[in-house]
Amino acid sequence: MNFIFLGPPGAGKGSLAVKVAEDYKIPHISTGDIFRANIKEKTPLGIKVKAIIDSGSLVSDDLTFELVKDRLSKDDCRNGFILDGFPRTIPQADLLSSVCPDVVVVNFQTKDESVIKRLSTRRVCKKCGTNFNVLTLPPKKEGVCDKCGGEIIQRDDDKQESILHRMDVYREQTEPLIKYYTEKGKIQNFDAAIETAELLEEFKKVFPVK
Repeated sequence: MNFIFLGPPGAGKGSLAVKVAEDYKIPHISTGDIFRANIKEKTPLGIKVKAIIDSGSLVSDDLTFELVKDRLSKDDCRNGFILDGFPRTIPQADLLSSVCPDVVVVNFQTKDESVIKRLSTRRVCKKCGTNFNVLTLPPKKEGVCDKCGGEIIQRDDDKQESILHRMDVYREQTEPLIKYYTEKGKIQNFDAAIETAELLEEFKKVFPVK
């Protein structure tokens, strides 16, 4: 089954996607991870993408689509996939429909206050990319990654000014996707305020593991 995870930044899409990918044996494809890999390698694309992400804006539709299209052509996507962070706009959704019309959209519903709290307390390992949260999932040793011993930092796009801008961008460009996919009968709403483990159980009730 081909899933699109849709919702505001900090709604918990990535956390659930990791669990679903493990249990359903399908790849979790995050545009953020694709972008960060390019940024880490300091490719020409990565340098361009870093400036856009740091400002809290969105990468262009065509550029993002080419990255996603290439990823979906890989063998591990034959039995399905989870798209996290794409599409974000109606034009992106139209582009995706042209190559993959059969999708189910999982819409994460949550309040602004929850998003701000979750993102502003999020931390990430500079070396391996593992996520932490100073309130709900702190590292065993402050500032040090449990997994690889790397430095734990707060990403620029998780700082409050950038969060507020990202939420404005989401409302303007991405929320229309809810209407777009609702009209196509492809959307399933979930309450993102609950913990990931509980959300996973709700997910499995709607989409049983085959």
